Amino acid sequence: MNPYLAEFIGTAILLAFGNGVVANVLLKESKGNNGGWIVITFGWAMAVFLGVFAVSKFSGAHLNPAVSIVLALTGKFPWADVPLYILAQVAGAFSGAVIMWICYKDHFKATENEGLKLAVFATGPAIRNPVSNLLTETVATAIFLVLVLLIIAPTNSLGALDALPVALLVLGVGLSLGGPTGYAINPARDLGPRIAHFLLPLGRKGNSDWAYSWVPLLGPILGSFIAAAIYHLLM
Repeated sequence: MNPYLAEFIGTAILLAFGNGVVANVLLKESKGNNGGWIVITFGWAMAVFLGVFAVSKFSGAHLNPAVSIVLALTGKFPWADVPLYILAQVAGAFSGAVIMWICYKDHFKATENEGLKLAVFATGPAIRNPVSNLLTETVATAIFLVLVLLIIAPTNSLGALDALPVALLVLGVGLSLGGPTGYAINPARDLGPRIAHFLLPLGRKGNSDWAYSWVPLLGPILGSFIAAAIYHLLM
């Protein structure tokens, strides 16, 4: 399989399941309504496991621009491939969000709360403070990426056997550091679905909160540079 197609498919799987568990918990009349944060974090961990396991042998299963960037910064991935990987990841994230919407279309209609509809697609802060929110996303992503680099060392990419520890890592980040911002730790995970929210006919949905969208984009990228620096010090 073409590696760019694999990144597209893997990220689509990630978001279909990841946004799907959020929809299950937040949307009205869903079987999982009010399931809580534990359900969401476990669902996202499973989404990561499935996405990584499905395409790791074809593309390395980055599924995250911050992962592609940190691998390039540490010499484990060619910079020439980074732009197309990121494009495939964002497109895959958008497509995964659309798949989720198709499955929960009736529940979006039944849900009146505009904030909940947006939260199914994109992250948002529990307390809106752009400086603190950016710091949280940066630190959480840096920790996540340093541990990813240690998990996959000395190989150049994620393998199928690395899917479980990476999924558990995402579970840990979500449970421990996810409360303030919803732990995007992945620019594609937020941008692709936010675009889907903007474009899809969700009824009364409010705005897509573009004023906040720079935080889950910039924070993980900054985190990738910090993680690369820490990794070089460790290794």
